[in-house]
Amino acid sequence: MTDLSVPTSSSSDPRAYRADLPALRLVSASGADAIDFLHGQLTQDVQGLAGDNAALAGYCTAKGRLLATLVMWRPDAGAADAGSDAPRLRALVRADVVEPLLKRLRMFVLRAKVTLSVAAAQVAGVWTDGDPAALDAAAGGTLPRQAWHRAELSSGTWVAAPSGRGHRWWWIATDEQRQAAAGLANVLGPGNAETWQAADLAAGLPWVGVATQDLFIPQTVNLDLIGGVSFTKGCYPGQEVVARSHYRGTVKRRMAYGIVPGQPAAAIAAGSDIYDADKPNEPCGRVVDAAGDVDAAILFETTLDTLSAGHLRLGGADGPAIRTQPLPYALQ
Repeated sequence: MTDLSVPTSSSSDPRAYRADLPALRLVSASGADAIDFLHGQLTQDVQGLAGDNAALAGYCTAKGRLLATLVMWRPDAGAADAGSDAPRLRALVRADVVEPLLKRLRMFVLRAKVTLSVAAAQVAGVWTDGDPAALDAAAGGTLPRQAWHRAELSSGTWVAAPSGRGHRWWWIATDEQRQAAAGLANVLGPGNAETWQAADLAAGLPWVGVATQDLFIPQTVNLDLIGGVSFTKGCYPGQEVVARSHYRGTVKRRMAYGIVPGQPAAAIAAGSDIYDADKPNEPCGRVVDAAGDVDAAILFETTLDTLSAGHLRLGGADGPAIRTQPLPYALQ
């Protein structure tokens, strides 16, 4: 099971930790047409996104297969109104897909007033299993307590991430904001990105990277179950395929969470095949992501029928067993 605590040699455990997340980059969209343009490209209702919220979104091919997943938000209205160069929307994206994603989106900008770029900011994960109020003063204000809520503070942007226990935040800050928040160093112990990634997996949060592009429709990685798809917003690339699966009730494959005892995540490649030991002739699913130095945690996509049988193996019918674990939401 995922443990968000990090052992330290200190006699006074801070119970709050920070890890830089170089695998994530910050994308910025500016220009008068940025919101309308991205509303027509992503699975999320960009126009209707509340100012103090963040949300998941996907970007699909015309066949409805995901090329990226994003955590996105609309900056405060005052900043957006300050000028045409101010960001209208920001998003966290996997670093390995950010440039291909922007290149593809720019192909469809045409005459729209939109500028898409990678912003100069650092992304970190902060988590605690203690009282989050202990972090508020050092962060420069009250951190959001509820998942997918957002706060703009002097120390940067804080987005509350889903968590099975305690509190987690994506912390997005410029170098100047980090320097201004030097007091955070006194309350945050050193964490590591692997621990944060494992907690993402336990929360059932899928990040699509290069290895898993063009493999999954949003429903097969549960994007619809965790608020990443709007079925009322109108057209976007792949919308017909996604909507058809939803309204016809034809989603027979879902993403599940499991532990692979004795296997480090470094030995488990995203996109690797999953097998049913009782039906060894062909794979029944694929790995979405993996994390952990020992007893790796994985998210994997498979059929609902196979998942209920519980005889899943990694890489082959005689490969390491996958011990399935519950997700914090139902696979309905």
